[in-house]
Amino acid sequence: MSELLASLPPIAVCFLVCTAKIVEITIQSLKTCRMVKGQRAKAAMLGFAECMIWGLVVSTIIGTLGDNYVLLIFYCFGYATGLFLGSTLESKIAIGTSNLELIANDESTENITTYLKEHNRGYTVFGGRGSVDKMNMIFIVLPRKEAPKVLKEIRACCDNKVFVAVSEVSKYAGGYGMVK
Repeated sequence: MSELLASLPPIAVCFLVCTAKIVEITIQSLKTCRMVKGQRAKAAMLGFAECMIWGLVVSTIIGTLGDNYVLLIFYCFGYATGLFLGSTLESKIAIGTSNLELIANDESTENITTYLKEHNRGYTVFGGRGSVDKMNMIFIVLPRKEAPKVLKEIRACCDNKVFVAVSEVSKYAGGYGMVK
């Protein structure tokens, strides 16, 4: 490997290291998300690929990284870009389940529950009291990938008169429309 790199122009080596680092760190980000979601086998496969790339990159440049600041900058740029790309890809893939907790007045609650019934979504409503008036809390558990669309439509049907908190669900069992 070192012979191949020695035959390349220095700028080509910089771009090669940067690209490898981008791929490695993107894989690392996706691996971490898989681990958090309990997908151990997929995380292990991604970890193997990550480790292979890391080993190749580090063994290639470790001796010269402190002396070659251009290579160091490309290495760091690859790392930062990989983090950005990995988190962007993970948000697009949207693995997992979300919990929407909505707080709304009676009128908005009626509009929201009508929307949820029309779209065959499960929900639970709890009555409560806010700082000024009677309020309701609506819990909705749904696939994370669907949460932004559902939330946008809910906000539209109640003229944004709803407080929303979104959280990740690590495990659940049962529930209307939920299979797990």
